[in-house]
Amino acid sequence: MENKIWLSSPHMGGGEQKYVQEAFDTNWVAPLGPNVNGFEKDLESYIKEEAKVACLASGTSALHLALILSGVSHGDEVICQSMTFSASANPIVYQGAIPVFVDSEKETWNMCPNSLKQAVEDRIAKGKKPKAIIVVHLYGMPAKIDQIKAIADSYDIKLIEDAAEALGSTYKGQKCGTFGDFGVLSFNGNKIITTSGGGALVCKTEESKQKTIFLATQARDNAPHYQHSEIGYNYRMSNITAGIGRGQMEVLDKHINLRRNNNSFYKELFKDVDGIDVFTEPNSDYFSNHWLSSILVDKNKVGFTREDLRLKMLEDNVESRPLWKPMHLQPVFKNCKFYGTTISENLFDNGLCLPSGSNLSDKDRDRIKRSISKLL
Repeated sequence: MENKIWLSSPHMGGGEQKYVQEAFDTNWVAPLGPNVNGFEKDLESYIKEEAKVACLASGTSALHLALILSGVSHGDEVICQSMTFSASANPIVYQGAIPVFVDSEKETWNMCPNSLKQAVEDRIAKGKKPKAIIVVHLYGMPAKIDQIKAIADSYDIKLIEDAAEALGSTYKGQKCGTFGDFGVLSFNGNKIITTSGGGALVCKTEESKQKTIFLATQARDNAPHYQHSEIGYNYRMSNITAGIGRGQMEVLDKHINLRRNNNSFYKELFKDVDGIDVFTEPNSDYFSNHWLSSILVDKNKVGFTREDLRLKMLEDNVESRPLWKPMHLQPVFKNCKFYGTTISENLFDNGLCLPSGSNLSDKDRDRIKRSISKLL
């Protein structure tokens, strides 16, 4: 059998080793050091919008600290996009808070502003004003962030952007992760760039960044001995990991272009197929990094389901994956409130993520095409 084609595998650029070697040569292997500082500066320069970035152990830890800095505590309610990976919702529970889930809209597959407004107004009417809103830029596609931010601002609710999948994506020219009070980035192994594991919190002020770093390094007070006045966490990124990130920043724009080319490949592949729609930008305001290219399959038109296609590709050792199962349908969140209709549910039922790595070769794409063509 031919080698497996993965959905989204790590893609090294070649410059990572020099930063890692430098860390070894100078014995900077602790969770601090010049690579951490340098990676933060690299990200701040790339994101712009006066962003302040704190590098952390994961995107999940970044989201957890964003909730803490937003004042979320036990018994508070936090509105979260339902169609997302569980890491968007789990930190709400870490804080003893209660998730309230909101449906998607059809254009961007992200949080529906109308359902969000309904949720906010209903929770306020019930005496439970939400403490924060978590919106996700799914698969690299920017959400309708101006409408969502307007709702958050009008009700004075903190807005947290989960941009874990959207580094480099923009809405009206502004980078995702810079619209809300906080933005979350991820450098997990399957992301647009990777540090093996790692993430970052995008803050509006230097004060918020320093508070993030304080909490991420066990909240140690400024004293010669170990003194703690707050609960802290072991969430800081290591200097070794940050070295990989510095090397990856050198190829970030190249990786984005390669992933966008994959999306163009799928659009060409399915352009004459009635019943398969490739997920792409609604209009020119949106620029997606197309971290994952995805399709919707209409069984009534093409005669097979997205699961039929997934299994056929698996036979050919090509990985694909259903869209995220909405959080309000997950057993662990079955008792949580949900606002919306069935849009995210229908997307899950009919959607499939296709191989999208920036390291896909022409040979890989030819294999993917041949595999898919068996069902077309």
